[in-house]
Amino acid sequence: MNGRRLKRHRIRLTGPLRPVFTPAALRTQRTGYPLRYPTMTRNWPDTLNEHQRVVADLAEQADALDAIATLIADTLRDGRSVYTLGNGGSAADAQHIAAELLGRFKLDRQALPALALTTDTSTLTAIANDLGYERIFARQLEGLLQPGDVVWALSTSGTSPNVLAAARLANERGNTLIGFTGQTGGDLAPLCTHTFRVPHTSSDRIQEAHLLAYHYICERVEARLVNR
Repeated sequence: MNGRRLKRHRIRLTGPLRPVFTPAALRTQRTGYPLRYPTMTRNWPDTLNEHQRVVADLAEQADALDAIATLIADTLRDGRSVYTLGNGGSAADAQHIAAELLGRFKLDRQALPALALTTDTSTLTAIANDLGYERIFARQLEGLLQPGDVVWALSTSGTSPNVLAAARLANERGNTLIGFTGQTGGDLAPLCTHTFRVPHTSSDRIQEAHLLAYHYICERVEARLVNR
């Protein structure tokens, strides 16, 4: 191994399936990211209780969600498009939103022009390779975005550079920007026309709330456009 000895680090078990990583073991993490839960003590009831508290705190954002649903319905009725984007789990959410609108959610109706900017691997890798990963969404918007279109950006932290680049481009073009993010909103929230902030800092709870909120939006949009 390049002449170097590999150190063995022990993982102590404190009860059934509850590993506690020693400091030495933690130092072997080479990803650059701290281990979020070094001690796995959470159980299912605790997770459910936390989820329910987060969801309960969303009640006061009903007006914000209704305004977003109205905006998207009006945009689509006028023949304009909605572009969704995000990274990781938020990329999956972006695709989920576009699928509900372009395909169908609960009702039979005409297809609605929605496109996730997270799905075309040839485009994504070409832009990342030639122009940089921060440009993967903004570059697509440069070619696709038209007046009246809406950009819907999802970022649990609100600090993803490629999401912020797309948000700034939407601002420069004068397009409406919807932001789904977490408690602080990061740098994304100030750029948005409409913002939905989940009152939590953990990405799993934030994304669970995002799912509930965008399903609500899709239901209201579809109900308004089913007979268009």
